[in-house]
Amino acid sequence: MTQPSPSEGAGPGASRRVDLSRIRHELRTPINHILGYTEMLLEEGQLPASFMEDLRRIHAGGRRLQILIGEYFDEEKFFAHRDLHQLYHELRTPVNHIIGYCELLQEQAEEQNLQSPVADLKKIHTAAGDWLALMEAYLIESPAGTSEVAEGGSGESHPLMLTPGLGIQVPSPESARGDFSDEGALLIVDDDEKNRDMLARRLRRCGYAITVASSGIHALQLARSQKFDLVLLDMVMPGLDGFQVLAKFKADPKLRETPVIMLSALDEENGIARCIEMGAEDYLAKPFNPVFLRARIGACLEKKRLHDKERAMREALQRSQKHLAEELAKAASYVHSLLPAPLTGRVETEWCLQPCEQLGGDAFGYHWIDEDHFAMYLLDVSGHGVGAALLSVSVLNTLRAQTLPGVDFRQPERVLAVLNRTFWMENQNFLYFTLWFGVYRRGARELAFASGGHPPALLITSAPGDTPSITLLGTPGPAIGCFEEAVFRVAAQPIPADARLLLFSDGIFEIFKAGEAVGTLEEFVKELRQPENLALRPEQRLHRAHEIRGATSLEDDFSLVEVRFH
Repeated sequence: MTQPSPSEGAGPGASRRVDLSRIRHELRTPINHILGYTEMLLEEGQLPASFMEDLRRIHAGGRRLQILIGEYFDEEKFFAHRDLHQLYHELRTPVNHIIGYCELLQEQAEEQNLQSPVADLKKIHTAAGDWLALMEAYLIESPAGTSEVAEGGSGESHPLMLTPGLGIQVPSPESARGDFSDEGALLIVDDDEKNRDMLARRLRRCGYAITVASSGIHALQLARSQKFDLVLLDMVMPGLDGFQVLAKFKADPKLRETPVIMLSALDEENGIARCIEMGAEDYLAKPFNPVFLRARIGACLEKKRLHDKERAMREALQRSQKHLAEELAKAASYVHSLLPAPLTGRVETEWCLQPCEQLGGDAFGYHWIDEDHFAMYLLDVSGHGVGAALLSVSVLNTLRAQTLPGVDFRQPERVLAVLNRTFWMENQNFLYFTLWFGVYRRGARELAFASGGHPPALLITSAPGDTPSITLLGTPGPAIGCFEEAVFRVAAQPIPADARLLLFSDGIFEIFKAGEAVGTLEEFVKELRQPENLALRPEQRLHRAHEIRGATSLEDDFSLVEVRFH
C-alpha cells in the first residue's frame, strides 16, 4: 500500500500542500479491486442465488464508495468545515457492509465446500481492509505538511484531521467457535438495514434466535413485549440514539436486568466509556471481527445465564426459607400448645418462655396426679433448634401422659431413673437433657423432688415481719441420658403457707453481659433477694433479662415457671 505524501505541484490544492488527485487515486485503487473481483464472480453464474444477492450488495457498496470519494475529496469540500463524526461514519459504513458480506460468503463457501469463489472473496476482503487503512492514514493520521492550512501556515489543525491514536483494526474473515453455548434470544437494534441484515444472518447461523429493530422506539416496544437474553444496540441512530435507549432500559425495572452490548465505531471511545458507566455490559466495534463478535456475545450470555441461575437459586432459597420459617412457626405453635394453661386456686401457676431460636429445647409442665399429689417439672435439652425441640416434646408428652411403664409418678427419683434408660443419648442423636421433677403432697404440705444435672428450684418463703428467705432445692445427679447406671436421689421440703417456687433453666441467669461476662446462679439469687426484684412476675423477669443483655434476644432459651401454694 502506498503511503500518502504531500505534493509540491501547483494548483488550488498546492496552497494547502495536499495532493487530492493522488489521494483519490489511492483510495479508488482498492475499490476497483473490489468491483473487479465482484463482477467476475457475478459473471460466473454458477453460484447459489443467495451468493449472487450478497455479491450484488458488495458491488453496490463499492459503487457507493466511489461516489463518496468524488464527493468528499474534491478541491472545495475537502477543506470546508464539516461534521467530522458524520463524515467518518458515512465513509466507513459502505466498507463495513463489504467486509461483513464478504465474511459471510467465505463462511458459506467453506460450509458448502465451494472452492472456486474463496480466493476472489479473500482478495475482496483484503482490498476492503486496504481501503480502511488508507482512510485511516488520510483522515486520522495527519499527512505530513497538512497542519498548515494556508500559505505561510497558521499552525491550526486541518478541519478533517480526527484525533490520532485510535487506529482501525481490519478483522480476520476466519471464524472461530468458542466454548460458549449458541443459544439465546437476541435483539439487534440498528437503523442501517444492511448492518441489521448482516449481523442477524451471521448470528442466526450461529444458532441464536434473532429479532431486529430499526429504531430505538421500536426496540423498546419489542423489549417490553418479549423476553430477550441480550440486546445489541447501535450507538448512532436518528431519533432515540443508543445512549437514550440504554438509559431507558436501565431506568425500567422490567428491562434493567437485560444485558446490552453497544455497537460502536472505533472513534467513539468517550461514548463507549459513557455507555459502560450507564450499565452496558460490553461493546463491539464496527466492522465486526467474527471471533470478537462470537466471543463477546457468548461471554455476555454466559454471564447472564450464571446471573439467572444465581437469581433462580436465590429465589428458590428464599422460598425454601419462607416455607421452613412457616413450618417452624407451626412447630413452635404446636410446642406452645403443649404447655399447660396457668392455674388458679389451691395451687397457682404463672410462666414465661422465650426460645433463643424459633424452636428451643426447653419445656415444662404440671398436672394433678390425684387429689393429693401435684407434679411439676421443667427440662432443658442440649442444643437448640428442631432436634432439641423434638426431644423436648417427646419427653414432655411422656410426662404429661405418665406413660413410663412400671413407674409411680409420685416418686421423682424413679421418674428420672426410667427416663434416663428410655431416652439414652446414643438413641437420641447424642442429645441429652437436664430435668427438675417435683411432687407436692397437699395434705402433708411437703414437696418431694429430684434433679438430674439441672439448676435447683428456688423456694421463697417469709414469715410475717421477717425478711423473705430463698432455699435452693436440688439433688445430685447427672443429666438424663448420659450414664446408663446413673443414680438419682430424692429430697423433701416442707412448704409453708403462701410459699413461692421458681422452676427455671440455666438460660434465666447465664446471660452475656458487657465484656462477654456471663451471669451465674449465685448472682441471680443475690439479685433476687432485693425487694424490687423479689416481687417480679415471670414476664417481668424476661424484660429484666433483656435489660441485662442489652438486647431483646438471648443466647439461650429463657423458661421460668412460678408456683404459688395457698
